[in-house]
Amino acid sequence: MLPLSPDFFAVAYLVATVLFILGLKGMSSPKKAIAGNGFAMAGMALAIGVTLLHPEVRSYPWILAGLALGATVGTLVALRIQMTAMPQLVACLHSFVGLAAVLVAFGTFFIHAEEGNLDTVLLIELSAGSLIGALTFTGSLIAFGKLQELLSSNPLLFSGQHWLNAILGMIMLGLGVHFVLSHELWAFLVSTGIALLLGLLLVMPIGGADMPVVVSMLNSYSGWAAAATGFTLNNNLLITTGALVGSSGAILSYIMCHAMNRSIISVILGGFGGEAAGESTLASAAGKGIKSLSVEDVAFVLDNATKVIIVPGYGMAVAQAQHAIEELTEVLAGKGVEVKFAIHPVAGRMPGHMNVLLAEAEIPYDTVFEMEEINNDFSSADVAFIVGANDVVNPAAKTDKGSPLFGMPILDAYKARHVFVNKRSMKAGYAGVDNALFYMNNCSLVFGDAKSVCEGLVTALRQS
Repeated sequence: MLPLSPDFFAVAYLVATVLFILGLKGMSSPKKAIAGNGFAMAGMALAIGVTLLHPEVRSYPWILAGLALGATVGTLVALRIQMTAMPQLVACLHSFVGLAAVLVAFGTFFIHAEEGNLDTVLLIELSAGSLIGALTFTGSLIAFGKLQELLSSNPLLFSGQHWLNAILGMIMLGLGVHFVLSHELWAFLVSTGIALLLGLLLVMPIGGADMPVVVSMLNSYSGWAAAATGFTLNNNLLITTGALVGSSGAILSYIMCHAMNRSIISVILGGFGGEAAGESTLASAAGKGIKSLSVEDVAFVLDNATKVIIVPGYGMAVAQAQHAIEELTEVLAGKGVEVKFAIHPVAGRMPGHMNVLLAEAEIPYDTVFEMEEINNDFSSADVAFIVGANDVVNPAAKTDKGSPLFGMPILDAYKARHVFVNKRSMKAGYAGVDNALFYMNNCSLVFGDAKSVCEGLVTALRQS
């Protein structure tokens, strides 16, 4: 077979890049998400197929074995993974990208060192890819541990942590520069080791409330690690793909921080989301007691409502209650009740978590609204039904300056005529902060598993 020209690979990689861009574009809307996934898959299949035809690829057995193993593991994981564990899976996959960048950097160094053709530009690329990849690897492992509840979601804080991180960062960069100038392996190893340590130190202080932003930021880091690897391997497609992932992750992180009224720098530095609120308005509110209602009581109010807004949260995901909620929506609509869904930007454990679950249950897209679109509707709603959400509806974010949540925009569910909160227990939300909403006069709690409660509501409404 005649060798293919460089123009062939350039055109093929350009087409793959366009397909990746279309894939990202599709992810901006639930209606287009399936098509977006299709474009991305086609782009990756094209990228892999064309790369295998490259003249520098001379042996296929190990490559094909790796592809087969990866495809098998990926398929099994995709078939078995629950939607509640999707954030953990994403964090785990980010760690793989980071580790791959480190391994490619070291492998390339040893190959070029043996051939005696190390140059400054290559060493800069190796250092950047290894450092970003190492930080991504360990940071993603910590994020996985927190999301999987193997580690505490509370921030791990200690005196002088920011100074320690700053000193380690400067030493890491200094050793990186020394490696580029001296070509010495020990500097490469030590700087990468410090980057591994920094990944741990930067994510451990980040509390549960900020985990969706952390997952997004790690996604960005993995993209930049891939881009650096692309420079190392002289692969234009890997450069553009990494840049797309890195920039889109960074933009999404910025948008989420804006929605939380948080500085992205403060999120990266950590230390939010696990503190107790302390003495505040909640102290006096606690003395008023908390009202709880039965499923039948809630069903009676819903049956007489004209407008209901449902606020889904992580508790809905844990209980896999989205299909029961879809059935509840159908029953209410059949009784002439207007039903809408309110989504907070950081509800769940990763961006878009609630949207994906609702789409899975085939809940109509035109009934699902983001926070800015629906917040004004709560004041005219008869019922705000909160299913497993907590921090994103906590009025303390607006009223209590002593709360760690203060300043974070919330869904104004407390403005509805009746507020029903479905919870399994009185355990605080992921941020570890008590919820002032539970003590308000118009709020009642209905305890139980979200799926069971919603199924009970459907049964009661059908019998009414």
